[in-house]
Amino acid sequence: MVPSGFATDSDAPPADAVEPPPTAGPKSLTIGAVVKALVAEFPDISISKVRYLEDQKLLAPRRTPGGYRLYSAGDVSRLRTILRLQRDEFLPLRVIRQELAGGRTESDIASPAVADEGVAPAPGRAGAAIRRASFSLRETGALYSLDDVVEETGAERKLVAELEEYGIIAGQARAGTRYYDETEREIVRSVSELARYGVAGRNLRVFRTSADREAALLEQILAPALRSRNPERRREAVEALENLAAIASHLKHLLLVRDLRKFAP
Repeated sequence: MVPSGFATDSDAPPADAVEPPPTAGPKSLTIGAVVKALVAEFPDISISKVRYLEDQKLLAPRRTPGGYRLYSAGDVSRLRTILRLQRDEFLPLRVIRQELAGGRTESDIASPAVADEGVAPAPGRAGAAIRRASFSLRETGALYSLDDVVEETGAERKLVAELEEYGIIAGQARAGTRYYDETEREIVRSVSELARYGVAGRNLRVFRTSADREAALLEQILAPALRSRNPERRREAVEALENLAAIASHLKHLLLVRDLRKFAP
C-alpha cells in the first residue's frame, strides 16, 4: 500500500529512471537500480515513492551535471532504514526523521528473516519481535484499558499495579475505568521483558531518576522558546525538543554499551 502523499506509478516516468552514462561509477546506483535492488524486501517500493522521500528531505542523493540522481551505498542503507521503520514500526515520516537524527541505522533494525531467527517473541504476541517505539511529545495516541494493556504486552496485572505504585506510569481514570496511553503501554511492555530477568518495579527507580534529570536538562536548554507567546516559536521548540530527545536517547544507549563491554568475556 502506498502511503498517503506518495505519487502513484501512473505518473509520467521521471527522466532519471533512465540509466546514466557508464561514468557514473560502479559504486553509485540510479533511482531505477535502487528500486530493483530493494523490491524483493519492499514490494511496494517505486520510483515515485523514493522521489517523495527525497522531497521530504529524508534522502539527498548526489546529482550529476545532467540532473541524474546517483545513490551511494550509504544512501541505499538510509533508504532501507526508512522503509523498515515505516513497515515494521509504523512510524510517520516526522518521527522517522527524528530517529535518523538520533543515529538510527539499518543495523539497528533487523530484517524480518533476522528477527524470526534471532529475537525471542514478546510474551502474548506470538512471532512478534520486540521493537523500540517512538512517540510524539505532542500526542498521547490511543488510550488502553488495563485489560488491553495486559493482553497486548503479556504483563501481569500486579506488575502494572507495581509500576503505578512506584510512579513509573500513572494512567487516568475515566468513568470508573483506568486507561493508559501508548507510551505507558510500551513502558509496561519493556518492564515485563525486564521482569523476565528478575528486575522488579523498585529497581526501576534508577531509570525514573535518570529520565527526570534528562528531561529537566533538555527543558532548561529550550525553556525560553517553549514559554514563548509566539505559537510558531513554541512549535519549533517542541520539534527541537523531540530531536534533542532522540539524540540524547542514542547517546545514552552508546554510553551504556561502552560501560557494559567491560563485563563481556
